Amino acid sequence: MGFDAEYRQALALVEGELEGSFQEWMDGPHRELMEAMRYSLLAGGKRVRPVLALKFCEALCGEMEPALDYACGIEMLHTYSLIHDDLPCMDNDDLRRGKPTCHVAYGEWLALLAGDALQAAAFERLACSKRTTAAANGRACAVLARAAGCAGMCAGQYLDIQWEGRALDAGELSRIDDWKTGALLEAACLLGLTASPVEPALEQWEAAKQYARQLGVAFQIRDDMLDVESTEEELGKPIGSDAENGKHTYAACYGLERCGELVAELTDQAKQSVRGAFERPEFLCALADSLAKRKN
Repeated sequence: MGFDAEYRQALALVEGELEGSFQEWMDGPHRELMEAMRYSLLAGGKRVRPVLALKFCEALCGEMEPALDYACGIEMLHTYSLIHDDLPCMDNDDLRRGKPTCHVAYGEWLALLAGDALQAAAFERLACSKRTTAAANGRACAVLARAAGCAGMCAGQYLDIQWEGRALDAGELSRIDDWKTGALLEAACLLGLTASPVEPALEQWEAAKQYARQLGVAFQIRDDMLDVESTEEELGKPIGSDAENGKHTYAACYGLERCGELVAELTDQAKQSVRGAFERPEFLCALADSLAKRKN
């Protein structure tokens, strides 16, 4: 099976599970909250984080299914972060994945609650998984909490806003992106290993971390490039918003040519980290290559 077919297979698993989320509450008095949650959760996207969780599990034990609840949980948490990131008090974006953002479609207070509820649902999905052991579920919750909180996304978002309007050096840019983007990508990889009934060796755990860190920086640099050189139609959200919000990016720091070189270098390092650590790293390597060349 080729890379595209493997990706579609993993994507179909996740989409099928997410589609059924929160259906039991759709006749309740808070139906509109469920609609807002599902509006953002089912808006599409590449589903990179859940796919990473599934494929790291498969790389270790030969199957994706044990990580399916963890994959859904991390996508719920990622979606919550996007809803909050788009709010007027944050980036104040009107488009996400080619559709009106949650607060534009449902209003600010309801979008805020939808994000809060998705974050809670993410941890419930991990904690209550029947595909894994109770001990694994506890470890998974700890992995996701660390990535989401003051050592991860929230810290990165704080710096991203606090440092708006000032020139940043490479180290400061890296600090923001390690926390804001890299932490959740790392969590996705580690959740896949945590779900596996086969215990990962220490070198496999470290290889997953290294892969995610290099992938995370490359992902953010590519994002910064697309904000300059893409179109709103391709990207599915406004372009040029980084400059408008006074954010200093990799594109501003290095220029597009050097950014392209850095993406290639980091992608190669990510691939090297999983070669030798896992029996079949081909998909993970192909995924790194595909993200380096993405158009949205």
